[in-house]
Amino acid sequence: MAQIQYKDLLDAGVHFGHLTRKWDPRMAPYIFMEKNGIHIIDLNHSLENLAAAQAFVKSVVRSGRKIMFVATKKQAQEIVSEEAKRLKMPFVTERWLGGMLTNFSTIKKSLKKMTNIDKMLSDETTAKNIAKREKLMLGREQAKLEKLLGGVADLSRLPAALFVVDIKREHLAIAEAKRLGIPVVAMCDTNSNPEIVDFAIPSNDDAYKSISLITLAIGKAIEEGILERKTDKESAALQEEEDAKRAVDTAREVVSRGDDESAEGKRKRVKISEVAEEANPLVEEAAPIAEVSAEVDAAAPSEEEPAA
Repeated sequence: MAQIQYKDLLDAGVHFGHLTRKWDPRMAPYIFMEKNGIHIIDLNHSLENLAAAQAFVKSVVRSGRKIMFVATKKQAQEIVSEEAKRLKMPFVTERWLGGMLTNFSTIKKSLKKMTNIDKMLSDETTAKNIAKREKLMLGREQAKLEKLLGGVADLSRLPAALFVVDIKREHLAIAEAKRLGIPVVAMCDTNSNPEIVDFAIPSNDDAYKSISLITLAIGKAIEEGILERKTDKESAALQEEEDAKRAVDTAREVVSRGDDESAEGKRKRVKISEVAEEANPLVEEAAPIAEVSAEVDAAAPSEEEPAA
């Protein structure tokens, strides 16, 4: 996994926190110092926690599950949506709809409705039969649904984890994830509570460069997880193919052994038949001798009878 260096974090301004008067005391373990009324984040903790978060998301994706990206602040929308699209992961960058996780069945109905509208408007025959006013209303509804739910259009089940840029802004998403037991990986600035998420990455969540660096690092880990899953699938397919070939070879060997045993039995039966044929003349020759011997025995005087 490509590791981010200390200098990369410095160049991106990841160490800049909020004003000291806006801090959350629970971020104290991750604060290095105070300078000019601003808290400075300890980048050693940032590197350590980022590595742990990367390992976690990599393992999740390798198992075949999804990571949802959540970032609705303006400076994060573009980079997060582009990275999520590149990785084919679900994302929310416009507005978090209440119940997007806890009431996912309703969200699925909205997604189905959006799909149906897309099909109606894309089909020329159907589109011609729709009134102009109705078509305009459908177009507006389609644009609205696409804006709100376009990032989760391919999501068929709940994500396995969330990656959040600003946990204070996305508190609804984190509350729903916590209620459902979904792990959360998040960028935590000095004004937030890192205890409400599972993998807190102490970092500046306001600067574009900082958000971009952390998001791309998480994206790189996800990409590696996808590649490893693909490799695992190929290895499993090769192993299955080898097992199938081995099973076929074993079956052929058994059949061949059975054929050899059948041939050996046939040879034995032929040999027995030949011996029997050779013995038949001897038996025929011995039959008269046996009859004569029996007649002689019958004519011989008994030992109990007195001699004449």
